Amino acid sequence: MRRLNRKKTLNLMKELDAFPKVPESYVETSASGGTVSLIAFTTIAFLTVMEFMVYRDTWMKYEYEVDKDFTSKLRINIDITVAMRCQYVGADVLDLAETMVASADGLIYEPVVFDLTPQQKELQRMLQLIQSRLQEEHSLQDVIFKSAFKSASTALPPREDNSLQSPDACRIHGHLYVNKVAGNFHITVGKAIPHPRGHAHLAALVSHESYNFSHRIDHLSFGELIPGIINPLDGTEKIASDHNQMFQYFITVVPTKLHTYKISAETHQFSVTERERVINHAAGSHGVSGIFMKYDISSLMVTVTEEHMPFWQFLVRLCGIIGGIFSTTGILHGFGRFVAEIIFCRFRLGSHRSTSVPLPDGHTSNHLPLITDNSTH
Repeated sequence: MRRLNRKKTLNLMKELDAFPKVPESYVETSASGGTVSLIAFTTIAFLTVMEFMVYRDTWMKYEYEVDKDFTSKLRINIDITVAMRCQYVGADVLDLAETMVASADGLIYEPVVFDLTPQQKELQRMLQLIQSRLQEEHSLQDVIFKSAFKSASTALPPREDNSLQSPDACRIHGHLYVNKVAGNFHITVGKAIPHPRGHAHLAALVSHESYNFSHRIDHLSFGELIPGIINPLDGTEKIASDHNQMFQYFITVVPTKLHTYKISAETHQFSVTERERVINHAAGSHGVSGIFMKYDISSLMVTVTEEHMPFWQFLVRLCGIIGGIFSTTGILHGFGRFVAEIIFCRFRLGSHRSTSVPLPDGHTSNHLPLITDNSTH
């Protein structure tokens, strides 16, 4: 009884077989079929390797939402070198709420030499080259996000030479915590002094001939400091053409949550536009000489997530490649054989056309002579 049920089950499974086996004696092979098969296998192997490379790669997914965090502080990371002595310049932040953040809260004034060493110039040139490529190809930003923490900070390496040249510039570096509202970080002549209507800088004791706001921005970022991330102003260098010159940077800061397979951090991206002009009150160009970075906080937050192709999707795409190549090459091969048979048949018909047979009365017959039984003997 069990054997009978087993045979019925096997017979049922055979009837459901969607891949019937053809005996080898019924299979006809040809040189054209072998050539097409070789092309098909080569194409399958090539596309499989390419698909595996796509499976190994990752991409960045961008999602946007309203930033609901308006109570926390915003961190500003600064590393700027100004071509003036440290006792002549002052840096601070003043926001729209008339809240002043003095540089003494987190910035360090370090006397340095403004000219760079060959090693420092090479790093600065590399940063400027990367910045120019980022402006042309925005997809490179995804590569920078994925390679975060792989490279070192964008800060310039320390000077290696023991130069006897006295410091002629001031490196202002460190970080400040400000309110998440629009504000103005600026570096101008004199130290800042707060007063009820805002603040002022003691610039009366500094002569105009010593004004020189040529500067180099080695690093400027907002939020958590992430080594390896290149910001839009890193490597920027501006040379002042006049003593009374104003450099303005208008910055739009976008809160960003970065989630990759290597890091998870809350940072900020920003875009910037630049403007510079010479202060000349007689010509109607008013203002104060210095470096002014006016920033505004975007109400949108961007979540950047690194994603990877699921393994099941890779298998589905791989099966599609194999099945699609076999089906397509089979159709093309069959169509090619059909066309070839039509062409060969026309040639055969042309070679077997009727021949003319002379008759006794001088006429010719275009009919082929009939083959009789007597002609076979």
